[in-house]
Amino acid sequence: MTTITVQGTGDGTGPYDVEVGRGILHRIGDALGTTVRKVLIVHQPSLATLAGGLREQLSASYEVLLAEIPDGEAAKRVEVAAFCWQILGTADFTRSDAIIGFGGGAATDLAGFVAATWLRGVTLVQVPTTVLGMVDAAIGGKTGINTSEGKNLVGSFHAPKAVIADLDILAGLDRMELLAGFGEIVKCGFIADPQILEIIEHDVAAATDPDSEEFRRVVELSIAVKASVVSEDFRESGRREILNYGHTLGHAIEYAERFRWRHGAAVSVGMMFAAELARLAGRLGDDVVDRHRSILTSIGLPVSYPLGRWNTLVSVMKRDKKARGDLLRFVILDDVARPTILSGPDESLLFAAWQEVGS
Repeated sequence: MTTITVQGTGDGTGPYDVEVGRGILHRIGDALGTTVRKVLIVHQPSLATLAGGLREQLSASYEVLLAEIPDGEAAKRVEVAAFCWQILGTADFTRSDAIIGFGGGAATDLAGFVAATWLRGVTLVQVPTTVLGMVDAAIGGKTGINTSEGKNLVGSFHAPKAVIADLDILAGLDRMELLAGFGEIVKCGFIADPQILEIIEHDVAAATDPDSEEFRRVVELSIAVKASVVSEDFRESGRREILNYGHTLGHAIEYAERFRWRHGAAVSVGMMFAAELARLAGRLGDDVVDRHRSILTSIGLPVSYPLGRWNTLVSVMKRDKKARGDLLRFVILDDVARPTILSGPDESLLFAAWQEVGS
């Protein structure tokens, strides 16, 4: 097992560990500790059998309840959060009790939001079951739900007590879901750790095989990138913005597609757009832009989107939580592992970059 620590913050958020390994679900009890009495496991329908097994595993020490929520982004609605609050209220959950987020990124986002809002904050343990959840959504304490106006516009910061990333759970994961998670892995390579990119370029088949050491390595390196950034900037007031590379356009695509696109696929197009934007702004070399396209394509992630959807995407981006007033803000690169912010780019520059990724 590999342990990666997310350092504590000045606002009282203590350090916590992200544990990565195989066959480590038994570590959940250790993470919960001895003061917890009741536990709510928030899970998706496809994980009902595993959630039942987890309930049985924990029932010797805790009173365990299950909350089955919808798959995907349909889980991230206030009605679903209210359903979980109702369970917590009916079962008399107190601040000494806990919530486990057991599922993909949407499930851990929703579980985190419920934990943050119930009694203004209860113990949270995240157990991600997808690549996206393991390298991104379950780490860092950002929780959120969607509204009719956009993605993650309602949320809070609430750090988990621990994150348990059991790679064995990925064995039954849909191949396209697994590959979509690599959107966030590639992002970590471009913004902070080129070693991730080198491993993928050397042998993409091995890097995307959940049984391989290369796969485990890129997952661990990506987690380390996020842990490092979050440790410096828990509330996204500075450096943490770099984790949004590819997300300004990516979130707009997700919204425009009514969340039928996987997050990693949308972020892949978003990164390609950000790379082209940086190139046209005179900040990034052609070789790095080409490297984006080569790596993302080799994994099977999209690098283009229908050209005629631009006006819709712009209107959504202007409502993005990363915007400042009327100014759009994009994380771009000056080079690999040299991220920066491009604030308020001219609309003609944006459209020119869009033409490079529009299809």
